[in-house]
Amino acid sequence: MPNTEPCLDIQGLVKDLGPVAALDGKMVRVIDGVHLRAYPGQVTALLGANGAGKTTTLECAQGLTRPNGGTVRLLGQDPHEAGAGLRSRVGVMLQEGGLPQAIRPIPLLKHVAGMYRSPRDVDALVKRLGIDNFGNTPVRRLSGGQKQRVALAAALVGDPEVLFLDEPSAGLDPQSRAVVFDLIQELRTEGLGIILTTHLMDDAQRLADYVFIIDAGKTVAHGTVAELTKATDESSGVERLLTFDSRPGLDLTGLAGLSVHETVPGRYTVAGNLIPADLAALARFWEEQDIMPTAIHMAPRSLEDVFLDISGKGLR
Repeated sequence: MPNTEPCLDIQGLVKDLGPVAALDGKMVRVIDGVHLRAYPGQVTALLGANGAGKTTTLECAQGLTRPNGGTVRLLGQDPHEAGAGLRSRVGVMLQEGGLPQAIRPIPLLKHVAGMYRSPRDVDALVKRLGIDNFGNTPVRRLSGGQKQRVALAAALVGDPEVLFLDEPSAGLDPQSRAVVFDLIQELRTEGLGIILTTHLMDDAQRLADYVFIIDAGKTVAHGTVAELTKATDESSGVERLLTFDSRPGLDLTGLAGLSVHETVPGRYTVAGNLIPADLAALARFWEEQDIMPTAIHMAPRSLEDVFLDISGKGLR
């Protein structure tokens, strides 16, 4: 971790919902011990399945709801007790946008900029994010990706020190996604502390300096992407995941020395610190079984693999 003070520090966070009629009036604990630290000049990703507690954690972090236990410090202050001075130093981009539907993007951004003492250059933001191409179209007529770009600009226009991004690439086409990613990396270089949530593991793997995974209201794993995926140098091996497609129900007893599983009918995974001898054993198995896989893919263990190992593959 950096030697600087964290821009967001959450320790032992607890949050209860009010009495729920369906549970005979009992309280429901949705957060039960989340901890998270984010630092200036870093992108910190908060990952979790639906219902894991991500949204509630961020609501507490932003001062939108009061926790029942633990501590939250945003830029050194309790966000629930702090006033406008703290809020002016924080930018929030919500996936749903929260944008007024009748107004046009450019007048909206200029109006928001007028609320800050030293806002960013609105015209530069508009050009950088391509908002000038639809700047005079009412928000209600914009596509989902266009609204995302306007919401990002609105979060940045106050020149914040901390930026919360909720699903920043949702609905973006490849060109817009590349622009947004480049901007996030520039903001990190400028020293912003960026906290993002996403369901796209590739985005987190590409952008995040540090990752926290929460499940059932608790922090269950954290580390850099390399630490979480257990990547090592070439001399000691890299944990890889190989998949191949073939006919369903293969007899895998001939591969007792390898960790092979049929994850769905006809798709097989081989995991571990694979070496050339392992691939040779796999090729011999295919020859003995007289099969030719219809697809083969091998890559280092990904953040998505880690996430699914922790959160499970079942729907919630």
